[in-house]
Amino acid sequence: MPTVLVVDDQYLIRSGIVALLQAAPGCQVVGAAESGEEAIRLAAETRPDVILMDIQMPGMSGITATERLLAQAPDHAPKVLVLTTFDLDEYVYGALRVGASGFLLKDTPPERLLAAIDTVHAGDMLFSPPVVKGLVEACTPRGAAPEPHPGLDALTPRELEVLGLVGTGMSNSDIAQRLVLSSATIKTHVHRCMSKLALNSRAQAVVFVYETGLVERNPVTGP
Repeated sequence: MPTVLVVDDQYLIRSGIVALLQAAPGCQVVGAAESGEEAIRLAAETRPDVILMDIQMPGMSGITATERLLAQAPDHAPKVLVLTTFDLDEYVYGALRVGASGFLLKDTPPERLLAAIDTVHAGDMLFSPPVVKGLVEACTPRGAAPEPHPGLDALTPRELEVLGLVGTGMSNSDIAQRLVLSSATIKTHVHRCMSKLALNSRAQAVVFVYETGLVERNPVTGP
């Protein structure tokens, strides 16, 4: 049963989500915060599995709060689900860059919200890689060259290959079939890549792959 922290500066939205989760089987609400600062404090106290994070809040934004939350809990980092009014904007892109696991529109039906919590709690992304590609292209200056990253030098050729396939949206099992390796081996490679590059989520890894040019910016055929 995932434990959940709800963060939103609007009382009606915050209380409505809390009431929904409390009435649903399979979720335990451990707190509700109205600001990024309060979210950081409550997360340290309750150590939730999943955080539903509003992006646009007065004071500390959801992006900054997400970055600090993930930095302060490296051994038990929560999965952050961004709550937004707009599906493709710079706020969502910023949240994915700092390690959010996915995003939801605030008008998402209750059943999809509950399913989303289970999805990110299980370690999966909550959007298709083409959506990430669209965000990267929309929020990166046109014609901008890929950003060099010294961390790539620390990866082995196999790890670079695996990371590039992660960026195309392939699952670990898909990559295992492609490279004729076991899923456990691929999982180990992915974990090592993320550890060496200080990436907090698979979504962040996908963004990294696009920004560094490991995957060419052409249509993605992943799921």
